[in-house]
Amino acid sequence: MFSFKRRKKVPGAAPALAEKLTRTRGGLFGGLINLFQGRAIDEDLLEDLEAHLLTADVGVEVTTAVITALRQSVDARRVSDTDAVRAELRRILLDILAPCEAPLEITDARPFVILVTGVNGVGKTTTIGKLAQQLKQGGQSVLLAAGDTFRAAAVEQLAQWAARLDVPLVRQGDGADAASVAFDGLQAAKARGIDVLIADTAGRLHTQDGLMAELQKIKRVLGKLDADAPQETLLVVDGGTGQNAVSQTQQFHAQVGITGLVVTKLDGTAKGGVLFALAHRFGIPVRFIGVGESAGDLQPFDAQTFVDALLAE
Repeated sequence: MFSFKRRKKVPGAAPALAEKLTRTRGGLFGGLINLFQGRAIDEDLLEDLEAHLLTADVGVEVTTAVITALRQSVDARRVSDTDAVRAELRRILLDILAPCEAPLEITDARPFVILVTGVNGVGKTTTIGKLAQQLKQGGQSVLLAAGDTFRAAAVEQLAQWAARLDVPLVRQGDGADAASVAFDGLQAAKARGIDVLIADTAGRLHTQDGLMAELQKIKRVLGKLDADAPQETLLVVDGGTGQNAVSQTQQFHAQVGITGLVVTKLDGTAKGGVLFALAHRFGIPVRFIGVGESAGDLQPFDAQTFVDALLAE
């Protein structure tokens, strides 16, 4: 079994991630440095913090939970200065994210099938390429299936990744049945003894019934060859889209049963607080976060490292 958790934490990893999250930290928590400086621990401080969290797309539910917990600590005199409030805030935020820290594990199923979903523009195809590169570097053989058949550019982008990584690619013509592509991909992976099949899917708007029906069909078709396939259904969401990411997750999860999340573009947004909203609302494992362009910038999610990076000064 291959696990992304097997990688040892590198000393200084939190500062490195903090550098990647400069914009997110600036928008979400950077203001807290000034917010807490020279302030009394009172209702005005909590109200300012509440506004700060809402602005950062943390969401009403999470913001209410955080402020309620902080207010209880203040009332119980468990915190008496701003440093203690910040430490308590760190604990609360970590409590929200920690249950969703569950790195992707490639079990002994062969092939292990990863179905990747998400709307257009979230970085889905790029995520597939980065994931394939990391798997190959970890000694896994990989096959890609180009199932986003309604976008020729997506198929070509995946073909470029396959050529760059020297991994096989299954594709059909423009507008082909995505379920047929996935079926051919699984057949090919079985025939070649491939460890991991990563199947791309169409990325039309999640509000369109056709997309959800198509995804359900893909899962049914894969099940005809392997009753356990797909072993993982990943949803890729853009960390900068705020509550749209929450809505997308709700729709996809209700229709196809998402088993893992990938939250991308956290390096390029000042509103990365949606990760807390997703964790609080759904509790779906966050497999990876995307914090840059290189393959190594698709990082296994580590709740403590993430929170510490956001709170870094």
